[in-house]
Amino acid sequence: MKIIYLDRVDSTHKYLKEYIKKNSYNEFTAVITNMQTEGIGSRNNKWVGKKGNLFFSFVMHKDSLPLDLPVNSMSIYFSYLFKEVLEKHGSKVWIKWPNDFYINNKKIGGTITNFNGKLIYCGIGLNLLDFEKDFGCLDIEFKQENYLNEYFSSISAKHTWKQIFSKYSIEFNKSRIFTATVDNKKISLQNAVLNEDGSISLDNKKVFSLR
Repeated sequence: MKIIYLDRVDSTHKYLKEYIKKNSYNEFTAVITNMQTEGIGSRNNKWVGKKGNLFFSFVMHKDSLPLDLPVNSMSIYFSYLFKEVLEKHGSKVWIKWPNDFYINNKKIGGTITNFNGKLIYCGIGLNLLDFEKDFGCLDIEFKQENYLNEYFSSISAKHTWKQIFSKYSIEFNKSRIFTATVDNKKISLQNAVLNEDGSISLDNKKVFSLR
């Protein structure tokens, strides 16, 4: 495992992709910073938080993940594993479908996952400090090195999708008072049906996280 710490970067996701392009992939590699200026959010939006928040990305080989994990639900999987680490230390964070971190009814972060051949890139941003009134922040002190080591160890443990989904499916009910963006439209999740592959069915249409 290789961990790269940066004081400041435009995007941990972009930096990591360039790093692998130049050095090739040899092992699980993560890039961590507390300040990024052009973070990548969902639907090509930016996720930019103030200095002191958490931004990190990691890359791993697809064969290092459980065989039953649906490709389109990897962001849910990675989000939920991180949520479990935070919850273990007293946080009341929960995952709004598909992969946003929430405290009560305010978003505090999110996850984005994409692929390059057999390599999987995942980026996570989390507000550790108050950002603005429409967003929240983590409700516990974040001990970066300890908690991230726990998280990376949890990923390497290869928890099955079946194990994670059985817990996530219960938590999904918290998402019903919110909306999701589907085809650039805000759609209520009130009557959404969560499928076993992590997708949802809305008005007879199957929708994956797409991020």
